[in-house]
Amino acid sequence: MKAMGKTKEYSNDELTIVWKPDACIHSGICVKGLGEVFQPKERPWIKIDAASNDSMIKQVKACPSGALSYYMKDDANQEAETLETKIEVMDNGPLIVYGTLMVTHRDGREEKKNKTTAFCRCGASKNKPYCDGTHTESDFKD
Repeated sequence: MKAMGKTKEYSNDELTIVWKPDACIHSGICVKGLGEVFQPKERPWIKIDAASNDSMIKQVKACPSGALSYYMKDDANQEAETLETKIEVMDNGPLIVYGTLMVTHRDGREEKKNKTTAFCRCGASKNKPYCDGTHTESDFKD
């Protein structure tokens, strides 16, 4: 494991999973989908050798906040893949957008988002328009 500021990397011989703790909304999708790898009560919490690379990549791609990403050792400079856009409303949680999109902020700044983006629906996020997990503290229900 290698820490780089607010980013942590977990590597095996071929795959590196990157975790951005500040972006994590603690949806638990990683734990529910691949609990043998993602164990938040353990340290290190990502067991990089506990499943196949393909299984871990599939689960990382399902991360609703984008806090998890990956790269292959041979492709450290790879471009993020472009996905077909899909939108999912999470029960009592964020609006999840899968795919590549351009977000234009109120100040006019544009930001390209790849893979998965979680947008706040509860109105309480301190990272608007993105979800920061505050809906769990505010007991948001829809």
